[in-house]
Amino acid sequence: TMKRIEANDPAATRQKGMKCYNKGEYESAFKYLTKAAELGDYEAHYHLSRMYRDGRGVEQDSKKEKYHLEEAAIGGHPSARYTLGLYEARQFRFDRATKHWIISANLGCDESMDMIREFYSKGAASKEDFAAALRAHQASVDATKSPQRERADEVN
Repeated sequence: TMKRIEANDPAATRQKGMKCYNKGEYESAFKYLTKAAELGDYEAHYHLSRMYRDGRGVEQDSKKEKYHLEEAAIGGHPSARYTLGLYEARQFRFDRATKHWIISANLGCDESMDMIREFYSKGAASKEDFAAALRAHQASVDATKSPQRERADEVN
C-alpha cells in the first residue's frame, strides 16, 4: 500500500487515511485524506467534510465542511449531494434542495428519494420532479442488480 501511496494513488491514499481515522488517529487521517483530495478523490473530500463537521483531528469549520461537501458532490458522491440538500432546506431554499436530492436520487440515494417524496407530499416539489426522480432512482437501483448479487443475497 505504501508504494501506491508514494506513487500518488488517490484511492490507496484515501484508504490509508480511513484506516487511520478508524483507529482514532485523526491527525494522520487528515494528512492522508487531504492528500487524496488534492489528487482528486471525491470520497476523500466527503470524509474531510465530516472531520470538519465533527472537529476530529481539525477544528470544527462549517465553511471548510461545506467546501469539501461541494467538491464531493461535484465528483458524484450521493451522500454529499443529499447533505447539501439538507443545508439548502434549512435555509428555506427548497428549489435548490430539491435539485440536490434529485441528483442524489439519480445516483441511488434512498434518503434523497425519501426527502423528494416528503416535499412532494407537502407541495414543495412538483409532480414532474417527483416522477422523474422516482424513475431515475429506480433505474439506478436496477442497474446494481445482477444474478450474482441475487444469489449472494439468498446465501446471506
